[in-house]
Amino acid sequence: MNQITTDLLATTPDAAGRFGDYGGRYVSETLIAALDELDSLYNRLSQDPDFQREFDEDLAHYVGRPSPLYEARRWSEKLGGARIFFKREDLNHTGAHKVNNTVGQALLAKHMGKQRIIAETGAGQHGVASATIAARLGMECHVFMGEEDVYRQSLNVYRMKLLGAEVVPVTSGTRTLKDAMNEAMRDWVTNVDDTFYIIGTVAGPAPYPRLVRDFQSVIGREARAQSLAMTGKLPDALVACVGGGSNAIGLFYPFLSDEGVAMYGVEAGGDGLATGRHAAPLSAGTPGVLHGNKTYLMQDDDGQILHTHSVSAGLDYPGVGPEHAWLKDMGRVEYVAADDQETLAAFHEVTRTEGIMPALETAHALAYTARLAPTMGRDQIIVVNLSGRGDKDINTVARLDGIEL
Repeated sequence: MNQITTDLLATTPDAAGRFGDYGGRYVSETLIAALDELDSLYNRLSQDPDFQREFDEDLAHYVGRPSPLYEARRWSEKLGGARIFFKREDLNHTGAHKVNNTVGQALLAKHMGKQRIIAETGAGQHGVASATIAARLGMECHVFMGEEDVYRQSLNVYRMKLLGAEVVPVTSGTRTLKDAMNEAMRDWVTNVDDTFYIIGTVAGPAPYPRLVRDFQSVIGREARAQSLAMTGKLPDALVACVGGGSNAIGLFYPFLSDEGVAMYGVEAGGDGLATGRHAAPLSAGTPGVLHGNKTYLMQDDDGQILHTHSVSAGLDYPGVGPEHAWLKDMGRVEYVAADDQETLAAFHEVTRTEGIMPALETAHALAYTARLAPTMGRDQIIVVNLSGRGDKDINTVARLDGIEL
């Protein structure tokens, strides 16, 4: 494992928005001015105490931060080995980590005078968070969502509509998150003058990977302080699911220079990596360009994006944030995969053992934790980012269990 120094963290990404070979901007000229404006504004406001105070107050009084760090004692005892703690992002307003980022980006939109918000969503949590903040600030909101995900996440679709957002079903391609992001990018190009695009993950053209990471890093900062206060030490391991990668980088980033803290990003293994029916570009992909940035992708030899599969709509994406690609190549984070079967088993196990129902995305991290914990000592600590709650997945899980609600 390579140590990442504080100096390197402070200069990454570079001025071109690159994390080593990854990131950057691969977009039409129409968007360059808008990205330059956003970059300049964020560079200024990120150093502005008044902006940081406004962001922190919204997180405290609207989102409900800090989220607790909870010791899963029964599950830890059942597995044996390490003590397991959950960083309870599922307890945030709207039910997931996504709201941390939408609060921050909506504040940027307000400072830019933009009144129209667009967003893409897979599992629906980013769409709900975007619609929630738009309602609070009186902004128009349009959420692009693949038709397959509209079916899988009907509860969140209705939540968005109740909040006043227009949900735009996307019927092209695989009708999932990739295609929703394609349509959102097309809308942005057409309406760039009055529209702010709230990207939901640490992907996309610069400066999005950096600013989303920064807004989500509150997760890791809190977890660091909470671990020290509760256990007297830093965690020995961090575990988080990885689709685009925002919840994972939010947990990992404040610990990257701590060489003794191991980190595991868990991708969607679908039916198994050997089957090709998965969504694990870091585990089984190659570098390429998608949605404005260079990163690891699921693609064929001609660079055509492959179809993905995952039981969880939020991880059903063929790419990943460029900082994760850099961390993989650096060897700082180990990226692994959990398949659908073990993910569903972890969903049921944690629900019945701890009385906490995780999102299917989160259940991938829990599935890997169930493998990892027994290999560690009782004096060691794992922190799992419980990135979202599982209410939204009830229909999916019921259907897989042969039950029609």
